[in-house]
Amino acid sequence: MRLILPFFIIFVLTATLPTYAAADSDGNQQLSKDDAIKALQGIQGEVVSVDPAEMPGLFRVAMRMQGKVIPLYLDASGAYLFTGNVIRIEDRKNLTEAYYQKLNPVDISTIPLEDALILGNPEASQRTIVFTDPHCPYCTKLHKVLHDAIKTNPDLVFYIKLIPFKQSSQKITQTILCNKSMEQLEMAFSGQALPEPTCETDTIAKNLALAQALNIRGTPALVLPNGQLSSGYSPLEDLLKMIEENRVAAK
Repeated sequence: MRLILPFFIIFVLTATLPTYAAADSDGNQQLSKDDAIKALQGIQGEVVSVDPAEMPGLFRVAMRMQGKVIPLYLDASGAYLFTGNVIRIEDRKNLTEAYYQKLNPVDISTIPLEDALILGNPEASQRTIVFTDPHCPYCTKLHKVLHDAIKTNPDLVFYIKLIPFKQSSQKITQTILCNKSMEQLEMAFSGQALPEPTCETDTIAKNLALAQALNIRGTPALVLPNGQLSSGYSPLEDLLKMIEENRVAAK
């Protein structure tokens, strides 16, 4: 996924801001929330939190702006402000995107599930929404893992929403949605041919629009029980661990 923020252009501010260099008992420079508030007093927004960034010498500042919590970066002096994607070269992970998603979990209640195919116990306390495409190879692999997951942990349920990013998936998806058939989804994943659609539906267009609104640009993608987004395939052990780390309290 590609992170898009309202003002996402890399820049550095070198205005005549006061400096706030402090150090802990080990001599490491620190930046407090109050320091960040003073440094950013000329920028509209609310500083929510400050903590050390993955990059040495920088601090992540979570700032509420335009209805979202945006990740910014300050140095320990409070004189330099950075915005932009921070990529960890070792694994090509977009650290800024991951932090942005953590700060802005998806409100699961806003995701319509009437069209979703249900895999697992509908009464399970840990609900994960899976966006999938019938012609996506990694979706096929993940679907098998979902079956293994509910066998391993009966308190899981997966709501599967179809978003046919591939043009070849459009008619297949329409057929599955017309019949709301998990069996036909399984057939599609196994490469079997499906009959022609028997209805007209605007669900595909709505699901594609929803994916765009959630910044989902590929499949598979998961909205975990607490609203955190995860993209890509995960083997069983990793999937179970991810769900456990993002679980919600049982009602």
